[in-house]
Amino acid sequence: MPSKSIDHAITARSLTGAASDPTYAGVLSFMRRKYTKNLKGADVAVWGIPFDAAVSNRPGARFGPQAIRRASAIFDNDPQYPFDRDLFAQMAVIDYGDCLLDYGDHRKTPAAIERQAGKILKSGAFLVSLGGDHFVTWPLLRAHAARHGRLALVQFDAHQDTWPDDGNRIDHGSFVGRAVRDEIIDPDHSIQVGIRTHAPEDCGIEILLGHQIEEMTASEIAAAILKRVGARPAYITFDIDCLDPAFAPGT
Repeated sequence: MPSKSIDHAITARSLTGAASDPTYAGVLSFMRRKYTKNLKGADVAVWGIPFDAAVSNRPGARFGPQAIRRASAIFDNDPQYPFDRDLFAQMAVIDYGDCLLDYGDHRKTPAAIERQAGKILKSGAFLVSLGGDHFVTWPLLRAHAARHGRLALVQFDAHQDTWPDDGNRIDHGSFVGRAVRDEIIDPDHSIQVGIRTHAPEDCGIEILLGHQIEEMTASEIAAAILKRVGARPAYITFDIDCLDPAFAPGT
């Protein structure tokens, strides 16, 4: 039966329930969730951080939030197989839009991200951030640690991101080492998954190398992560270069 409504992102009256837009039409938002700056009643807030000035290779990650929203429109409204569960019937998820950044002065970027993330977290909503290059994780870690205390880090990545850092660099490859030195994350309860490059500094974080996880099941990887992290507050970050470059060659 044809849908009786469209543009669910701006017309939805409820934060829960299925969206009805066809995949090829309608206002885009993350998985067609309501697009709003009103955090009241939101269990999860998804926002974008369109920033890639910290990359050492090709730029383009600034278009990530838009691309992820566009790709998410292909998901149907049925419970996802094989789980037989509709998360949107149980959780109020909103698209909070994008982080406001001054593209002409990157020195302001870390504080802007941390400040705006802190506002979302203060509401009690769980925050899902769409990058953007991996530097944006640094101010996000600071914002989460300010609310939850020292964090365990679960990092899916090809690189350890522990390159030398003077504490002021805007660099996508050094935030983990900085976060360990500043005691924002606890290396004894943190884990990096998919690493396939060398790094100059050992921060004490457990590492599951890329070739190791190829021999492990998803359940075994999950068990290793849970064993390391335990019940501590944890921050999960995913860098697309954790994937096989054959399928994600642009990173």
